[in-house]
Formats: sequence, structure tokens, C-alpha cells
Amino acid sequence: MPAQPPLDDLLAAAVGGVGGSTRTGQVEMARAVAAAVETGEHLLVQAGTGTGKSLAYLVPAVAHAMRSGRPAVVATATLALQAQIVDRDMPRLAASLAGPLGRRPTYALVKGRRNYVCRHKLVGGFPDDDPGLLDLGEVDAAAGRLGQEVVRLREWAQESESGDRDELVPGVSERAWRQVSVSAEECLGSRCPELAECFVERSRQAAKDVDVVVTNHSFMAIDAFEGRHLLPPHDVLVVDEAHELVDRVTSTITDELTAGAIRGAAKRAGKMVDSTDELEDLAVALESQLEEAPEGRMRAGLPDALALTVGRLREVSRGLLTELKPEKGADVDGGRQVALAAMEALFDVAGRILEERDLDVVWLSKDPRRGPVLRVAPMSVAMLVRDKIFEDDSPSEAGEEGPTSRTVVLTSATLELGGTFDAVAGTLGLRGEGAPPWRGLDVGSPFAYPEQAIAYVAEHLPAPGRDGLAPQTLDEIEELVRAAGGRTLGLFSSMRAAREASEAMRERLGDDYPVLCQGEDQITTLVREFAKDPRTCLFGTLTLWQGVDVPGSSCQLVLIDRIPFPRPDDPLSSARAEEIGRRGGNGFMAVSATHAALRLAQGAGRLVRRGDDRGVVAFLDHRMVKARYAGFLQRSLPPFWPTTDKQLVLGALRRLDETAPPPMPVADPARRGLTGAVVAGGVAASTDADGAEHPRPVAVDPGPAGGARTAVTKGVGWGQQDDDELRDGADLGLTLEELVRQSGRSAESVRARATALGLEVPD
Repeated sequence: MPAQPPLDDLLAAAVGGVGGSTRTGQVEMARAVAAAVETGEHLLVQAGTGTGKSLAYLVPAVAHAMRSGRPAVVATATLALQAQIVDRDMPRLAASLAGPLGRRPTYALVKGRRNYVCRHKLVGGFPDDDPGLLDLGEVDAAAGRLGQEVVRLREWAQESESGDRDELVPGVSERAWRQVSVSAEECLGSRCPELAECFVERSRQAAKDVDVVVTNHSFMAIDAFEGRHLLPPHDVLVVDEAHELVDRVTSTITDELTAGAIRGAAKRAGKMVDSTDELEDLAVALESQLEEAPEGRMRAGLPDALALTVGRLREVSRGLLTELKPEKGADVDGGRQVALAAMEALFDVAGRILEERDLDVVWLSKDPRRGPVLRVAPMSVAMLVRDKIFEDDSPSEAGEEGPTSRTVVLTSATLELGGTFDAVAGTLGLRGEGAPPWRGLDVGSPFAYPEQAIAYVAEHLPAPGRDGLAPQTLDEIEELVRAAGGRTLGLFSSMRAAREASEAMRERLGDDYPVLCQGEDQITTLVREFAKDPRTCLFGTLTLWQGVDVPGSSCQLVLIDRIPFPRPDDPLSSARAEEIGRRGGNGFMAVSATHAALRLAQGAGRLVRRGDDRGVVAFLDHRMVKARYAGFLQRSLPPFWPTTDKQLVLGALRRLDETAPPPMPVADPARRGLTGAVVAGGVAASTDADGAEHPRPVAVDPGPAGGARTAVTKGVGWGQQDDDELRDGADLGLTLEELVRQSGRSAESVRARATALGLEVPD
């Protein structure tokens, strides 16, 4: 292969290909990534919004992959960034670098097995999670929305190139998706009769021959921690949105035990073993004991009676596993594999809880839907991340001797907290004796934050309490939203607060400023609706704090209701703080304040996404200026222009509203093919080795939700009474104009809701 052009030339070609301009921070970051790959020294890069960090790591990663013949792996925390890389960045980068590098760089998207259709399950190779559901759906698709979803799913799956759930637009409920997918533990693997046509195996095989593999934190963690080696051998790992890595890793290795899981395992094994009566009895005993136990961390270990139950559960599940295992050489069908997976999970979790590992924390939570849940998770994953991610010992490719080593690049807009990398580095195992060598770099941001945004603290409001939002706080929200002309992203510390604010603002603002709330539809759908209409507001919690990218005039006000400290009774946070205090450190600053600073920086970062964005971040918590730790939190934020002057802020928002340009165009979701390629127009495609793309069929839009209790149509909520009045009006032959007058809603919303209910409404 001929010598590659210099890195700066490759970056310039890539930036030109996406229609961008050279940025100092981007060049500095790209050079640092290339140097890290060359020296093997790990790299932490803080790159503010607007730096163009995706290209800054993709260009040197692609160049190295094409030189070495080994892929680079990019792991992200959110689906939004995965889609950005696969649908936008890599296609343009590949086209731009094809000439300088001598061929078009290739890429693939790899996700967990649950994200893909299982062909064996489609043809009846596994028992249904909801017996009779598929039959019901096939006989009469109108029997219910769930039946319609299943029929649509099966029709789409027969034609899909990728079998990837994200290609299915609009999506389906989790219950419907379970009818066509299996977990990694339930999969038959090499024994599956559909192995040759398996979507997962084909996508992973395709990923072995590409230059860049895009995946997510959880999949990367499973690959590293469980030794499955699902990703191809690689010597460069880029972790984007790296501020999320510790939480994602912790979530991946958190286990839980419920009475429902025991009953589910008993049901799956029922026809294959002599008896599951004792398992059923243990489910009743566990449920009763957990119901009586207080919520929270079990500091002194399990109560005696509960320990006996969990111990007996381990013994019984071990015995049933022996019964379930087939004789040597015998085939394992889907039903038996599902039962084995469920029983192995019970055995493993019960054993882990009883083992009482040094770092494990066991706690009880009461879930309104699932009942009591006994959970176990590690207090810290620092050493695990150090051993399995930074000091990788995965096997080499066939024919090579010894383990590989890899360079890890971690990047985010928020890695420096309180002005230093120390807090984040400590959680990743990069501090203390034996830590691998690493370098921290802050390349800044191209934005003029003090000129583009105001950080407003409403210091006159009462302190946030536990009894919901204060009336004064709701008044403040209303004033700010009206001044901004809508255009508001509300970030709340809990779903309870987000719903309370949504309901209050819908009553106060009416149809002038529609309010969408997280949980009423898929996040991607809500964000698109928010971005399309500048009058619309979007309220929500954690997902919105870091997963929303809405540049332009649709988002000119970001509300943050309170400092997002972890709950005082959060088992993991309290355990971490206590351990740090025991060692002589400041547990509050190391855990609670650091957690809050990270969330605040991410939340405030939703406002300025481009060089011409303008707006206000409003903190409705006076502790941002009055508390002793306020300086630490402020140093973690972008350097916005600070004020506590409410009238100044209201005036600024009104002027921004009056002069705001139209919102930016909003693209529909991309439909993808086997390796993630997307063609113009959003039609799913597969890509040949020569780059030729072939369109694939996509799912038919089933229209708005048919249910009434929590239905949202065109961003407007509809209750049972609203639907009844609409039906009555349609029965009377009222026109669309008359129904609009009667309901007080827009014509578009009334028409859409009538269509969803199957009503004919004359214009």
C-alpha cells in the first residue's frame, strides 16, 4: 500500500467533505489521537460542543486501520451518536478519503443480539413469550394494537436486509419485539438451524472486514468483561461520550432477583422437568419476605430468613439445571435453551448475592409494576475497567501469538470537573498504584460562550423540596416559556417533576405553546417534534440531559429545575461516599458533587450546539450561587455570561423570540441495511464491496396510537373523555371545522386523532 498523506491533509479532506471549516481544537485533537495510537499511551480528551470531535478521532482511526489491516472500534453511549456516525459522518468521510487513501474506508454497526430479529423464532423455533398472541394477530389484525404490531413486525422481518430494530420505523412495543428476538443466553448459537441466515452472525461477519466498527458502551463492556470476544480483534478503541462509561459498565454488571423471574423460569422449565413446585414455593416466600423488608441498602447482609430462601433457590435451580441439560450429543431446541438460560440466571444471581463480594452492594427497591426487586452491583468498577479495557488481554487473530494490546481514547464534552481530569480518571482506574500511563487534554470549544448564552440563576425562588415544584417555581417556568415563545427544553431531576411541570404548563399555556413530556412517545419522536415547531416545549429527565441535539431557534431556553444530586438513599452513591470518607476523603464532593457537576455540564450543553445559537440556561435552584460548593459546579459549566437578574433575562428571551430565524430542517429517521449504509431519501440499503447500494423495503407507518388513556397525537394529549366527545361529534356528522371549535384543538391534531380512531370526518 502506498504511503498515506499527512494526517493534517486527511483531516482537511474529511472536513471539506462534510462542508465544514478547519478548527484549531479539532486539529489538536486529531494529532493527539494519532500520537496516542503511535505511542500506546491512553488519552482523555475534553472537546467542547462544536469542536467536531467525531472527525477528529475518526480520521486518525481510519488511517491507522488502513495501515495496519486491523479495525478501529468506536463505542458510544447513545443511539443518537451511533446514528450520527453511521448515517452522517462515516459516509461523507469515506467519500472524502477514498482518493487520498487509495480506496473507500468501510464501516459497520454492531449491537447486542436483542436488537435483531431471530429468524429461528420467526419460524416457530422458540416458545412464544405471549402464547397465542401471534395466532391472534394473524387471524385478526384489528384485534388490538399489539396484534397489529406483531403482524407488521413479521411482515417487515421477512423483507429486511439487516433485521435491525432501528430500521423499523415507526417502532413497536417491547412486548411485541420479544416475539421475534432472543437474548444472547437464549440463542442456540452454532446449533441453530437458521445459523447461515442469522442477522446477527451476518452483521458480525461483515464487521470483521471493515475499517471502523461502531458499537455501544454496553456491548463493548460485555465483550471485554465476559470474554465472549464478539468484536473483531482491534488495537484502537475510541470511547465517545466517555463521561457515561462508568454508569453503563455498572449497569451491565448489575444483577437482580424477583419473584417474577423465579415464576418465569418455573414456567419455562415446567414441561421438561419432574416438578417446579418448590421453585414456585420459593417465589412466594421471596415475594413475602421482600414485601416486608424496608427499601434500601442491606448494610448488615441479608436477613437470616431471606438468606435461607436465596440459598435454597440456588440449590433448587442447580438441581433443575442438571435435569434440563440434554444428554451428550442430543439436540437442544429453542424451548429448552430458553429454560436453561432462565435457570442459569437464577443460579448465578443467587450465588452472587450470597457470596457477598467485597465491592458488591445489595439493596432492595420496590417497583410499582414489578414488585420488590433485590439488586446487587459493584460499588466501584475502576479496577475492572483498568484490567479489562485499558489493559486488554483479548486474543489475537488466528495465526498470531500472544494477546493484543490496544490504545484507548476517551472523549466527551465533559471530562474535566471542577477544572481537573482527576475525578473522572479515578472512576476509570487511571489513578493510584499500577495505573497505566495516560494523558489528559482539553482542546476547548470554538464557541464564544459568554456572547452566545446567559446562565441565569433564579436566586429568589424557594429551596427545592420533596413535595413537588413550588407554586413560585411554576410561575417562573411559565414566565420564562412565554418570554421565549416556547422554544424550551425542560430538564428535571425526576420524572415526577417533569410530569408535574408538563401538566401545569398545559393548563396554563393551552395551545399557545404545546408541551411534550418524556414517556409519551419514543425519545427520538419527541425530539423531532420539538425541533420542528419552535412553539413547542419538551420536558423530561435523565435521557434528555445528554441525548438531545437541537441546534437553531427551536431551543433557546434550557430549564434546569434543581441541582441533580443523587438521591441521599441511593445505595451505590451512599456506599461510595462512605468508603471515600472512611479513607479520609470528602465523600460528598467526590461522589454527589461530582455526579451533579457532570449532569449540569451535560444539561447546560444542550443549549449551544452551533456558532450562531443564542439563548438562556435557567437554573431554578438558588444553591447554584449560594452553596459552599457552588464554585465547583460553576467551574464545570461552559463559561456562559452569568446573572441573577430576572427582568434582564426575560427581555433577552423576548428579543431572541422576535428575531429568531425559522427552525432548522428535521430529517426523518434513517433506514439502514446490513452494515448500516443509508442512501438518499432514507431508503434502507445494503452495500457491496464496490460501494454499490441496493434499496430495501421498510415498514408501513401504522398511524397514531389507538389507545386513549395516555395517547398523544401530533404532540397533543387525548384522554378518554376527549375521544368520546370526538366520536359523538363524528356520529352527529359534524365537520372538521366544527370539531375543531368544539374541542379547542388544532385541525391537524383533530384530523390525526380521528384517523387513529377510524372515524370519518368531512372537511
